[in-house]
Amino acid sequence: MTGYGRGTATVGERSVDLRVSSVNRRSLDITISVPAGWEALEAAIVERVKQVALRGKVHVAVESGGAQRADPIAWDETAVQATLDRLAGLAAERRIAFQPTPELLWQVASACRQAAGLPDAETAGPAVLRGLESTLREFAAMRAREGEALLIDFLSRLAALRRLIEAVAARAPQVVPAYRELLHRRLREANLELDLDDERVLKEIALFADRCDISEEITRFRSHLDQLAGLLKADGEIGRKAEFLLQELGREAHTLGSKANDLAISRHVIELKNEIERVREQMANVE
Repeated sequence: MTGYGRGTATVGERSVDLRVSSVNRRSLDITISVPAGWEALEAAIVERVKQVALRGKVHVAVESGGAQRADPIAWDETAVQATLDRLAGLAAERRIAFQPTPELLWQVASACRQAAGLPDAETAGPAVLRGLESTLREFAAMRAREGEALLIDFLSRLAALRRLIEAVAARAPQVVPAYRELLHRRLREANLELDLDDERVLKEIALFADRCDISEEITRFRSHLDQLAGLLKADGEIGRKAEFLLQELGREAHTLGSKANDLAISRHVIELKNEIERVREQMANVE
């Protein structure tokens, strides 16, 4: 399911922007970007995301803004000097003349600027995680609104499936009499002197009736629909359970089509399969 949340936190004299976004995915895939030095916060962020999301590709971005009261050009001079010393040492080992240019100084200083003035992860952690809580609430609320819209769509599609299976159930008792009439007509057209009460004819009709009996499949299909409707109205995770029920509905629909031996039922079965597939595609994103 898709969702988006945005929040802020204050760490010392710095403002921290937090963003959480997600797109559809069958499993939960979490990616995190944090300022350099705050990698230790990633495990705690992952645990909090797992409390509100079970599926989706979720990205959490933690970005440090400028200091609220500070020189806008504030580099970590210690880090800059350490980097230059390291570069000079590497050059000396390889007997290469090392003379920092203005361009190199700018690149090194800019690379060290992002972390300048940032407290360590242990200090920043409580404020960042508090800000993340409100961000995740906004994120979860957006996903919940999408879930409500999907629920309405699912219920309408379940109603369509019920209408189709009841049409199949209404047609099923007519299949054997129709076959009996067809067999009688073909016997007459072939000039075969066989009465419909002939044992061979009765045996053929009985075998056909047994092969095309779909009463059990209709009963199971109705049962799966009832379970799915109940699941949609229940609390907690429904996605994976619903996918299993949809798989069973598809299995029953396939059996209905293969056993019925009737054009009208075959048409209904095609519509059943199409509707089940539409629900399955949507359900793959639901928690």
